[in-house]
Amino acid sequence: MAHPLLDPMLAGDRRALARLISLVENRSEGSGELLAEIYRRSRGAKVLGITGPPGAGKSTLTDRLVARFRRHGEKVAVIAIDPSSPFTGGAILGDRVRMQSHSLDEGVFIRSFGTRGAHGGLSRATRDVVRVFDAAGYGLIVIETVGVGQTELDIMELADTTVVVLVPEAGDTIQTMKAGLMEIADIFVVNKCDRDGAERIKVELELMVHLSDNPDWTVPVLLAAASLDQGVDEIAGAFGQHLEKTRDTPAREQKRAEQRLAQFVEIVRDEMENRLKAATGAGGVLGQLASEVRAGALNPYEAALKVLADSPALAKVLFPDR
Repeated sequence: MAHPLLDPMLAGDRRALARLISLVENRSEGSGELLAEIYRRSRGAKVLGITGPPGAGKSTLTDRLVARFRRHGEKVAVIAIDPSSPFTGGAILGDRVRMQSHSLDEGVFIRSFGTRGAHGGLSRATRDVVRVFDAAGYGLIVIETVGVGQTELDIMELADTTVVVLVPEAGDTIQTMKAGLMEIADIFVVNKCDRDGAERIKVELELMVHLSDNPDWTVPVLLAAASLDQGVDEIAGAFGQHLEKTRDTPAREQKRAEQRLAQFVEIVRDEMENRLKAATGAGGVLGQLASEVRAGALNPYEAALKVLADSPALAKVLFPDR
């Protein structure tokens, strides 16, 4: 039986969409079956990732790009990944301080998420929420990451096109991130280009691009001043060109295949982790073993090997209802 919020969400009900996103983010009971149904309703949304170090102006650039895409009739969803509160797990920054000008636009849906300890600058729920927005009819999904440096590699597994945003003062950042930057970036943007040093950083990045070997796409290095609305059209144009150039290439098909596999592994891993935590709790199948580990009577490695060698116990952990 379909979830009662699914049909209203598919019909454009924003409140149903918001509630479904919350169910998915919180891994509520039945969310796995719900996501399986949502996945079948995928419409092939374009996904644009925007990443880079803190202070590069990613939020301002995202705001200007959303305005530009809306002028061209795109229905846009924004996933803004914020740092998590260490106490609540919620996003420290929030929708209310972002992109105020779009708050009344029915064609834009903005949602902030905390990283909740996830590596790579992405919330663990991000991949699932992309699917929800896709099924809800948002043809373009923009993901703005928290900006934590080289660990932003996760974004390239999820986005069709990744924009790396830097500033003129980012010379040291480029040196420390060089290998990761070349793996991540489909488009480089030197933001706040009205500051001194923008042209120098642009030349450094172009040299890096020149040394890379990508037969399908030459990574452009663009100058922008998002707060002044400069360079935004060029960035949007480069996004469209990248999608067009790489649409049916073997590399894009391979990336899609790897994305599906990564999602499968993530889903299984998360479910196994949840079941293992339940099994090591009070009254759980592994409760006594967990107590011995806590007390220091058994070291964690011995305990883990003991569980993995005990097939009946492992089956009870993975299939507690059987």
